[in-house]
Amino acid sequence: MSGAQCCENPPTLNSASGNGKVEEFGGLSSYIYGPSNSNLAVILVSDVYGYEAPNLRKLADKVGAAGFWAVVPDLVFHRDPTVPDPNTFTEWLKTHGPDQGFEDAKPVIEALKSKGITKIGAAGFCWGAKVVVELSKHPYIQAAVLIHPSLVSVEDIQGVKVPLSILGAEIDRVSPPEVVKQFEAALNAKPEVDSFVKIFAGCSHGWSVRYKDEDEGAVKRAEEAHKDMLDCLLSISTEFGLQFCCFCLCC
Repeated sequence: MSGAQCCENPPTLNSASGNGKVEEFGGLSSYIYGPSNSNLAVILVSDVYGYEAPNLRKLADKVGAAGFWAVVPDLVFHRDPTVPDPNTFTEWLKTHGPDQGFEDAKPVIEALKSKGITKIGAAGFCWGAKVVVELSKHPYIQAAVLIHPSLVSVEDIQGVKVPLSILGAEIDRVSPPEVVKQFEAALNAKPEVDSFVKIFAGCSHGWSVRYKDEDEGAVKRAEEAHKDMLDCLLSISTEFGLQFCCFCLCC
């Protein structure tokens, strides 16, 4: 599912935001932050507003500070810099499809491996969740998190092969709670895949990265999602899938 809610509360893009650096990585302009000697990496796949969104880069900084090599590649705008519009969103998707994002993410993963990274997790937001769920159907990554997903189907979830966390919003017309519950049921039918599903009460689609800094309540709810995301991604530092659920449930 997708719709106008994917375009609500657009951020003010800032190419200079964040504590990290922007460089070409895997053939894409990417925002990077984290310890250079880490063998753990997390790819953050943006929503429809791309890798220059300040709140997304703040989150990448948190991921880097937790010991991961955080990479936010430009999977949205490098082919076509058109900014999404709620009135023409369907047309926009024709030239900014997550299928293209999936293909473009593969060289990023290869570049991480060539750097000596041995464990890779991925988190996707809205549009980016579809990219991440496609990656999780193959041995490209070792853990995945979908946050207020868009364009994701139950069939997608049925194809997942790595530990998966889904963080949904109560007020979400794109992936409403009843759809997230269908995702949960599909995961429960796959006992070989460790999973965690949570619906955030009072939150709307996009709450984790499109909040206003002056709204203390919104910041707090976003930070809760960020903590859940990080706890779940810690699973990539161990071979024991059971610890994935333990990390998440102790949030």
